[in-house]
Amino acid sequence: MSAPPPQMLERTDGPALAYRHAAGEGPTVVFLPGFKSDMEGSKALALHAHCRMTGQALLRLDYSGHGASQGQFEEGGIGQWKTDALAIIDAVTQGPLILVGSSMGGWIALLAALARPERVKALIGIAAAPDFTEDLMWRSYSDDIRREIMETGVYMEPSDYGEPLPITRRLIEDGRRHLLLERPIALTCPVHLIQGMRDPDVPWGTAMRILEQLQSDDVELTLVKAGDHRLSEPHDLARLTAALDRMTERVRV
Repeated sequence: MSAPPPQMLERTDGPALAYRHAAGEGPTVVFLPGFKSDMEGSKALALHAHCRMTGQALLRLDYSGHGASQGQFEEGGIGQWKTDALAIIDAVTQGPLILVGSSMGGWIALLAALARPERVKALIGIAAAPDFTEDLMWRSYSDDIRREIMETGVYMEPSDYGEPLPITRRLIEDGRRHLLLERPIALTCPVHLIQGMRDPDVPWGTAMRILEQLQSDDVELTLVKAGDHRLSEPHDLARLTAALDRMTERVRV
């Protein structure tokens, strides 16, 4: 039996955005997917099944140009995708939130928490990748690739996960306006970072930098020695849902 179509948030100032909202007890869990990923991935579905079992509210969403949302991926960037996430959060949810961000979604989660500090009560990052456009892309590119991006506007980067990824000049330049790791991150809520040490895409040193820059003293880092980037094996998903349960219990006290 196929899943019903997602709900859509129609906007006058941008593409319609797809989301799936399951009502339940608070705090509402918000899953923020990664770069060129969507709300139907294994971590999102594991959270859906878990929250359905526990009766906790869950919001999953697709940024513009991702998944079932409208818009062109190449026209997006970190700032746009943060705005997309906040638009859905503000329109669909009420009360306290726990943000769960995967890879780029970890960057979006940090930015969203900074924008809504009164509502975000906790944050979980899975291979969180703030500043990846600069630290993990631009700084690693050869002069030829950089020139291609600046002159043609896009570089098609090979991917181990599917079709080549369009890395646009817009993405790189917009990312620079949202960098977080060069200064303290003004969040004081509890944060749990889960990071694989065999992640080929996001080095575990990134998690250490996030931990160091967060102003919160309530930051836990779980390093998974054999963990890859996706952290989607059954034991990884069990670790994620256990972390969510602990955060939920703390927020509800």
